[in-house]
Formats: sequence, structure tokens, C-alpha cells
Amino acid sequence: MNVLAILRDAWFFYTRHFGAIVRLCLPLILLESGARLAVDHWLGKDSLPAQELLVGMLFYPLYTGALILFLDARSHGHAPGPRAVLARALPLWPALAVLTGLGTLLIMLGASLFVLPGIWVMVKIAFAEFLLVLRGLSPLAAIKASFALTRGRFLLVLGCVLSVLLPLWLIEAWLAGALVGDGAVEPLPRLALDALVGVLQLLPTIMLFRCFMLCSDTPAGDRGHI
Repeated sequence: MNVLAILRDAWFFYTRHFGAIVRLCLPLILLESGARLAVDHWLGKDSLPAQELLVGMLFYPLYTGALILFLDARSHGHAPGPRAVLARALPLWPALAVLTGLGTLLIMLGASLFVLPGIWVMVKIAFAEFLLVLRGLSPLAAIKASFALTRGRFLLVLGCVLSVLLPLWLIEAWLAGALVGDGAVEPLPRLALDALVGVLQLLPTIMLFRCFMLCSDTPAGDRGHI
């Protein structure tokens, strides 16, 4: 089990099921982007980062939960339609929204001390969403279980996270710089950019799902103490 093998498996799944993933998640990603544009339009310069975070908490749990359910279904040989997956994901939204808020606060708290504690927290809670959706744990129990499951796998999970997120952040920064320049972005190009970035950022979830499944299959006695 290594980062390159997990990345290869995740990329294979992402490209093979790209159409189904887009049909499932893109509408919600576009709604999220539209809501952000509406908040920026109504509040202008008075908008706060916390308001964007709240917008994200409305939509991110829905399409992330739906994607996790889709990944689980495909791993068992099933091919559910978008409506069926979203119908199962909708009841999970409150718990996932709470988990998203708690995770964001923990990462921000760690990052406020130094950068490394924030990265450490991000890695340790990487499996919390899967534990909540697939095992029915509460937000706090999912965070606690994620801490336990990543014990001895810290470097593996860190490699999975950084190997995908760093290139995506660079691509997003380059696209934003090329599109925005020194002026304001029109709504349609902004929606297109958000859609592209949002779809690309689904790949880390797929990679972490693969890592989660491998770590879940590893006996506890075979893991270390990091």
C-alpha cells in the first residue's frame, strides 16, 4: 500500500466514472457557486469569510455525502442513479454539516498556532466523513474514530492529501490569476471556473476513500502509534 498505487486507483475510477460523477455533483457545485455570487452581490465589500464558509456548509456536505455513497455503491458492484444517491445523502446533511463545521474549526485552530498543527489535524480527521456516512457515527464519534484509524498511517494519508491537493491548488491559483487579472470576474466565467475547480476537487475525496478502505482492512495490530 503506497501513495502512487492509491493515486493510480483513484485516477482510474475518476476517469472511468467521470460522467456519472459530474451528473451527480456538478449541479450542487454550480448551486454553491451561484450562492456565493449572490452573497458577494448583496453584501459587496461587507461580505465576511464566515459567510462563504456558511454557504459551503450548505452544499459541500450534500455533494460530498452523495459522492461517498456513490463510491461505496460502485465498490460493491452497484450503479445507482443520481436521484437515488441524493435521496440517501439528504438525511445525512445535518450531521455532515456539523462535521464540516467542527473539522474546519479544528483545522483553523491548529493553523492559528502554526501551519504544521493545522496539517496534522487535517490528516487525522481525513476519514471522518467516510466513518459518518458509511458507519453511521455521530460527528464527534467520527472524528475520534478517524484519529484512531489514521494512527500509524499518518505519512500515507499525508502523502495522499498533498499529492492531489497541492497540484489542484496550483491549478486553481493559475486559473484564477489568468481569469481575474486585475479586474472583477463576470458571473459566467466565475461559474465556469468554480465548476471546473469543484469537479477537480472531487478527486481527493476519491483518493481518500481508497486509502480509507485499505486502512480499514488493515488489522489494528499491524499499525504503529503516530
